[in-house]
Amino acid sequence: MNIALGCDHGGIELKQEVKDLLEKAGHTVNDVGSYSNESVDYPEFADKVCNAVTEGVSERGILICGTGIGMSIAANRHRQIRAALCHDAVTSRMSREHNDANVLCLGARVLGISVALDIVQVWLETEFAGGRHLRRINLMG
Repeated sequence: MNIALGCDHGGIELKQEVKDLLEKAGHTVNDVGSYSNESVDYPEFADKVCNAVTEGVSERGILICGTGIGMSIAANRHRQIRAALCHDAVTSRMSREHNDANVLCLGARVLGISVALDIVQVWLETEFAGGRHLRRINLMG
């Protein structure tokens, strides 16, 4: 799977860990930045990841900032994006199974690396259940 990956300055270290996990699992990573600890504006990176997903360049996206909140808000401004801020394996699984989330948001300052990587792994492995959940997604446009 091709996965767009982006972060702001608060997510640099976690982004590299996620990138390593994705590549080891055989995924293609479309790394859109940021690439340093220098302060940047997270909406720019949310837009890059979301555009990659909506334009079909990447099948899914992962965004990382300090808390994940800003990235989630910025990503969900895009009409075809269903971004989910997840804090554990349960929310990760439900974001895919019930909401068909195509962008995962993570908070590097609130998650330990092992928890974050578990969230990513579960999110990648979980399929959308469809059925009544598809009807609800369609209600959002």
